[in-house]
Amino acid sequence: MNKKVLIVDDDPRNIFALRLTLKARGYQTESCTMAREAIELLKNDNGFTVVLMDMMMPEMDGYEAIRIIRSTPSIGAVPVIAVTAQAMPEDRQKCLDAGAQDYVSKPINVDQLMNAIEKIS
Repeated sequence: MNKKVLIVDDDPRNIFALRLTLKARGYQTESCTMAREAIELLKNDNGFTVVLMDMMMPEMDGYEAIRIIRSTPSIGAVPVIAVTAQAMPEDRQKCLDAGAQDYVSKPINVDQLMNAIEKIS
């Protein structure tokens, strides 16, 4: 398996937990704490299988980041899963409307996350 996941979250604890979870299942991971950095990483490395995008971050939130990803031809097709503490039904739809392929709420249910990743990749 050569699947590579980009984790975008402003909380290092979330990044740490996601990295451990994904690496234990054979995924390579890279991470960043800022949405702008994630966009640049995607532009410079098209080998990502999926992006796990936190929706609530400083400077640029996940909604804006996903819209930029979708509007950038070189990276517009990369699958994005929204990861957020916002767990109301309208929040899920807001993530999908921004361009996310799927939505996982925090605290993360590992089975739900892995199902979302496998469904997309």
